[in-house]
Amino acid sequence: MIFGEKLKELRQEKNIIQRDLAKILNVSQPTIADWERGVMETDFETLVKIAKFFNVRTDYLLGLED
Repeated sequence: MIFGEKLKELRQEKNIIQRDLAKILNVSQPTIADWERGVMETDFETLVKIAKFFNVRTDYLLGLED
């Protein structure tokens, strides 16, 4: 669930709605919602895209560092 919490936090800090982030990552809005709720996890390639977009390390997104 850490990934979803971090993703939601980063998205909200940038004032980006789920729909817009979905377009940036080339996924659907329900996919973003599922990630944030911890219902589904992302693949490695998309995890790297998310990290690059938010300028954070993948370890941060995965809860391995603060």
